[in-house]
Amino acid sequence: MLFDTHVHMNARQFMEDRDEVIKRAFDTGVKYMVVVGFDRETIPPAIEIAEQYETIYAAVGWHPVDAIDMTVEDLKWIESLSSHPKVVAIGEMGLDYHWDKSPHHIQKEVFRKQIQLAKKVNMPIIIHNRDATEDIIQILKEENAAEVGGIMHCYNDSVKYVQECLDMNFYISLGGPVTFKNAPLPKEVAQEVPLDRLLVETDAPYLAPHPNRGKRNEPAYVKLVAEKIAELRGISYDDICKKTTENALRLFQIST
Repeated sequence: MLFDTHVHMNARQFMEDRDEVIKRAFDTGVKYMVVVGFDRETIPPAIEIAEQYETIYAAVGWHPVDAIDMTVEDLKWIESLSSHPKVVAIGEMGLDYHWDKSPHHIQKEVFRKQIQLAKKVNMPIIIHNRDATEDIIQILKEENAAEVGGIMHCYNDSVKYVQECLDMNFYISLGGPVTFKNAPLPKEVAQEVPLDRLLVETDAPYLAPHPNRGKRNEPAYVKLVAEKIAELRGISYDDICKKTTENALRLFQIST
C-alpha cells in the first residue's frame, strides 16, 4: 500500500484519461493520493477529484512562480477552503528562483502569508523549492513554521540541509529524481533520512522516474520510487511502503 503525497491529477495532461490513470494507480497498490492545487485554475478541480474518491485528498495553496498574481481575495479563498473535509494541507508554496515571472521579494511575501495562514488554520504546509534553499529555511525559521510542519516536496538538495528541515518538523519527500542515474543528491538523501520522516511522491505529470523519464508521469509510478529507495537503503519494498504510508497518514491526520 502506497501514498503518493504530491500529484497533479488536476493537470491538463490528464483531462482525457484521468479516471483510467487513477484506476491504474489503485491497481498498482497506490491507495492514497494528495492532489495539489496551486492557483485559481487548479484548486477547484483538486477538490473535485478529492470529493470523487474516498482515499484521495487535496492541498490548496499558491505557487511561488505565480506569486505576483495572488490577491488578498485569493488568500481568503484558500483560508475558506482549508475547512473542507478533504483538504489536508496548505500548498504548494515556497520560492522558485529558476523562473523570473515573480520578483523574489513578492515570492517571499506570499510565502510568509501562507505560512501564517497555515498556522492560523493549523494545517501542515507543502514546500516548493527551486534554487532557493537558504532563503526558504530562513523564512521557515522566522515564521516558526515548525508549529505546523509539513513536507519538503520533491527534495533535491544537499544532505546537509536535511537535519534543519527535520528540526522544523518537516518530512522529506522523494520522487522520480531518486531513480535518475545522474542525480546523486536524492540518492544520498534517501539513505540518510530517518525512516519515520520519509515520504514518496510522483509530482505527476512531471518528473517521471526511470525507465519512464521524459514521458508523462502518473501516480502508479510511485512504486518505482519506493522500489529504488528500498534498494538504496537495503530494506524491503514492503517496509518502505508501510513506513511512508504511515508517515503520510500521520502528517495529514487521516484516520483509517
